[in-house]
Amino acid sequence: MDALDKPSKGFTPEERAAMKERARELRAEARWTKDRAAGERAVLAKIAELPEPDRSMAERLHAIVTAAAPDLSPRTWYGMPAYANREGKVVCFFKPASKFGERYATFGFDTAAHLDDGNMWPTSFALKELTPVEEATIAALVKKAVR
Repeated sequence: MDALDKPSKGFTPEERAAMKERARELRAEARWTKDRAAGERAVLAKIAELPEPDRSMAERLHAIVTAAAPDLSPRTWYGMPAYANREGKVVCFFKPASKFGERYATFGFDTAAHLDDGNMWPTSFALKELTPVEEATIAALVKKAVR
């Protein structure tokens, strides 16, 4: 039994599962950096496991991100679909509503994203549904994030 298997007063079972998943991902990252296809397979496998409507949303987001920023490498991050730059740093990610039992999914940007705008700017967006308006906004933000 490792430290993440012990009962915790501070972390939910979902959070502990995400940490375990991240530990596995860290071991696999060296392969993903050298083999983009391995990272993409991992992301597509995670997306396939998602319940609806998260799965459809994740599939559409994957298509948007890979079209808007083809230099980003798909990979999983805490068990969620994510996209990293050439240095291996996550730029953006999708957090399904089902991941932590939330009422909405989230599309977020990590610190490697170049979205700085003054002293304060949004780094994540709640998603209840994807319409062409949201899709265009996400594509523009992803392009800006990798400039």
